[in-house]
Amino acid sequence: MSQTDAAQKLAYALRFGDTALVLSHRLSEWCGKGPALEEDMALANTALDLLGQARHWLTYAGELEAQGRDEDALAYHRNDREFFNLLLVEQPNGNYADSMVRQFYFDAWHALALRRLLASNDAQMAAIAEKALKEVSYHLRRSSDLVVRLGDGSERSHAMMQAAADALWAYTGEMFMGDAVDADAAAQGYGFDPASLRAPWLDYVREVFDEATLTLPNPDAWMHQGGKQGRHGEALSYLLGEMQVLQRSYPGAQW
Repeated sequence: MSQTDAAQKLAYALRFGDTALVLSHRLSEWCGKGPALEEDMALANTALDLLGQARHWLTYAGELEAQGRDEDALAYHRNDREFFNLLLVEQPNGNYADSMVRQFYFDAWHALALRRLLASNDAQMAAIAEKALKEVSYHLRRSSDLVVRLGDGSERSHAMMQAAADALWAYTGEMFMGDAVDADAAAQGYGFDPASLRAPWLDYVREVFDEATLTLPNPDAWMHQGGKQGRHGEALSYLLGEMQVLQRSYPGAQW
């Protein structure tokens, strides 16, 4: 593998690892604050699933980089410009409607992406996707169900869900925007063209929103982008400050 190919594959793996890690941390912020005990536990379990997936991706990224950095070094010793997660997952939790719509938008994309990675000619990526898909399929069922229950619930819950759906919509487009890294992944056969996921994602989201009596925002609306290239809002800086403070203050500290 040439240095260029290795660098592109490393960037690709980091995108999945960083996205899972950042969303895992966001969901962990709900621990002890959920609206009901069952939901508190479900959010914590989803966060743990995503953390496990992040570990697999970051471990593989460290192997591709071949610079001696393991999953911990990649998680705790990079700054925000060195993270390549989707902008959607770094958005603050807000209220419970905000968090559930964010989760639903992401889960609907994540399940599609992992199914495509099952066909990757990179055995390690395909194996990570196969394991993660079992967990993400449950995540999607759960978030879809909650969108319907809350969207088609009380007048207040419906209004909150619609407001969240509208506010977060502009962060969904990035999931389907390709760049040189995506093009290389598709051309080399270890990844896919992200634009190919847009139609099935929209179809699924529209189906769930119809059942939830929610209005689908304009699919052609302007969208934020840049997270996959390391350009983020201030929310990620605060998140990393909290997540990384112990290791940065006491490098190599262990329990």
